[in-house]
Amino acid sequence: MKLIIAEKPSVAAAYAAALGAKNKKDGYLEGNGYLVTWCIGHLVSLAEAGAYEERYKKWNYEDLPILPEVWQHVVSPGKEKQFSIVKSLMDRPDVTELVNGCDAGREGELIFRLAVEMAGCTKPVWRLWISSMEDTAIRKGFSNLEPGSRYEPLYHSALCRSKADWLIGINATRLFSVLYHKTLNVGRVQTPTLAMLAERDGKIMLFQKKKYHHVRLDLNGLEAVSNRVDEKEKAVSMQTACQNGQAVCVSLEREKKTVKPPKLYELTTLQREANRLFGFTAKETLDYAQALYEKKLLTYPRTDSRYLTGDMAETVSAVAGLAAGLPLFSSVGGFTPDVAAVISDKDVSDHHAIIPTLELAKQDMSLLPASERSLFTLVCCKLLCALAKSHVYETVSAVFTCGEHTFTAKGKEIISQGWKEIWQAFGSSLKERPADDQEDTAVLPALTKGQVFDHVTATVTEHFTTPPKPYTEDTLLSAMEHAGTEDMPDDVDRKGLGTPATRASIIEKLVSSGFVERKGKNLIPTRNGINLVTVLPEVLTSTQLTADWENKLSLVAKGKLSPETFMEGIESMAKELIARYSHISEDKQKLFAPQKESVGICPRCGQPVFEGKKNFYCGNRGCGFVLWKNDRFWTSRRKELTKKMAADLLSKGKTKVKGLYSEKKDTTYDAVIVMEDTGGKYINFKTEFTKGKGGR
Repeated sequence: MKLIIAEKPSVAAAYAAALGAKNKKDGYLEGNGYLVTWCIGHLVSLAEAGAYEERYKKWNYEDLPILPEVWQHVVSPGKEKQFSIVKSLMDRPDVTELVNGCDAGREGELIFRLAVEMAGCTKPVWRLWISSMEDTAIRKGFSNLEPGSRYEPLYHSALCRSKADWLIGINATRLFSVLYHKTLNVGRVQTPTLAMLAERDGKIMLFQKKKYHHVRLDLNGLEAVSNRVDEKEKAVSMQTACQNGQAVCVSLEREKKTVKPPKLYELTTLQREANRLFGFTAKETLDYAQALYEKKLLTYPRTDSRYLTGDMAETVSAVAGLAAGLPLFSSVGGFTPDVAAVISDKDVSDHHAIIPTLELAKQDMSLLPASERSLFTLVCCKLLCALAKSHVYETVSAVFTCGEHTFTAKGKEIISQGWKEIWQAFGSSLKERPADDQEDTAVLPALTKGQVFDHVTATVTEHFTTPPKPYTEDTLLSAMEHAGTEDMPDDVDRKGLGTPATRASIIEKLVSSGFVERKGKNLIPTRNGINLVTVLPEVLTSTQLTADWENKLSLVAKGKLSPETFMEGIESMAKELIARYSHISEDKQKLFAPQKESVGICPRCGQPVFEGKKNFYCGNRGCGFVLWKNDRFWTSRRKELTKKMAADLLSKGKTKVKGLYSEKKDTTYDAVIVMEDTGGKYINFKTEFTKGKGGR
């Protein structure tokens, strides 16, 4: 009997349904000669540092670097019951072989093998490798199982990644946290990513805008524009020379241009576009795509390929027909899919591009959650665009002279919409179309070389240079994908920071660690994030070095680099860090001291007022202004001065308070409390009642 181990319960259920294993048990399904169970993600994980030696439970510089000679693994906390079930199934005498049905990728390989090793199982292993959760794809995958040994290098790559992240994370985090007396999470990939954000923020902060001008000519409704003119005097001089003058068309160029259809989605491109169009975070897009995959509507999302394999030609043609039938694309006419455009066996490694499945025929789109429906429609749209004809247009560039100066007018004329007709149909469904998705389709009037325009009107417009834009998840994902590539050979297998599957989690960890914050779509490094990048050595912040490690992991996965060689490099890095950084100056230690938030402005000296444990005090210690939280005025009324009340008193001189206690009447009342600063040690308060309202 085969024991199939999936990564998640939902996937196990899909396997069981396709294979006829209908009997539900505690933690597994059984039937038709199969046992199907699941791992709930990582059932087994690397042990914490404290598991190796008791002293490692505390963070001390003297104990660094921590370099395990024999790596230890533990059952992940909270997953002990499921591990016990999986192990007991492995131990059953009637189970003769195992099938690794975890996600077909690096992490899936690691999840399965660590569970098997922890259980001490030595039974033969087969590998299921599929890109779709459709029943037909599942059954086909099980009829073409491959020996588990074929994926041994992929497992070693995943294990090296896990160990490398542990070594750098544990040692670098402890080192710099101890030195700076603050928990500073350092990661092999997340820190270079943070460095890119900090660098962009620095460029924005240091940017100085510059004024420039354009001179514009009105030629009977046609606008011709000068090049950039920095000095206003020169621009005004050009305007004067042209006003009411004569302009002549001295050059007229037409050029036919073709824009080929876009490629299909891989995960990073899908995440970028979903962020740009819908505002989804990278993690949200991955979660929605995974949910659609488990609902059998999308193919496997964690892919880095943008092509399909030759054996999918018939399927993709059928899927395209279903996608074209969606109401959104009903306005698109004469669509004939060019399937050959998306087929390239040599450009598909582990998984093909993300496309819809034939389950589309059975799906009522209205039943999908709105976010999943938006993402699914986007993938359908991209498939149709990729299969459509090229977009063809003609550009027109006309050059004019006037007053011995040169001006240009540009326009374009659409010859054939091609795939952009589909994209525009999709764009019409968006509540707000991004500015960068709008096309300038200005059409120039009929012109001839030598044409003369008399009595032209000239105007000067003022403009300013703009700073670099902050990173969004769209642009950051692109930057991560291409980081360090300029220093790498063209033929390396994997470039950039992280993998398509891990980039979302890296961004989320930077946010949760307090090093990055989201402001709308923008990702902005915090003060602590910028300071962290400032104090860390280049070996931890360099995008090129980290991208190099990713490429080496790819080589391990292909059996072209030994795991031992890779880990030796990581261990050397950890040792070098500890040896180089043993102490820092007191000034640098203050970099991560918590910033005090001002409550308001002192009415006496104009300096900020801060909150203490017992009071609100002026930052100018020589001033002496203090609002005491336990002032008798408040305690006698069974109230404590809150931060909001203090802020009101400082900004308005008064604050509305509900539920003040009257000892005399043994009741409560609402009132306005007015601050009266005598200039002495204590502040006086008086009570004002709103007209028509008294006690209760």
